[in-house]
Amino acid sequence: MKHLEPRAAWAEIQNTPNALFVDVRMEIESLYVGRPPGVENIPWYEYPDLQANPALFAQAVEREAGDKTRPIYLICRSGKRTVEAGDVLEAAGFTNVTNILHGFEGELNEQFHRSTLSGWRHDGLPWEQM
Repeated sequence: MKHLEPRAAWAEIQNTPNALFVDVRMEIESLYVGRPPGVENIPWYEYPDLQANPALFAQAVEREAGDKTRPIYLICRSGKRTVEAGDVLEAAGFTNVTNILHGFEGELNEQFHRSTLSGWRHDGLPWEQM
């Protein structure tokens, strides 16, 4: 799995016409916190269970991708869920998986706030919110 900073990942996504950009956060996170434009929401886990089902996740990505060689870019809140999700995709035979480091909101600062140190929003990349 490749790991890219948000700006580098966005540049690659823009230059890769067949890229599949996947937000693995719960749908409510993606809608209300914000998300990059053009991202497909395929949650790693969902409310109320909050338990990942790796096989179902890989199947959902495969349905959306249509081809396990298609470039897949994964984003979550902080870049941690995507590592697990990416490992599952690679174990399922996906050959071109990229984890976006620091995710959408980045790491926590000393006051336990996100989007102040790193992440998609911190880097000033495009995003939308419901």
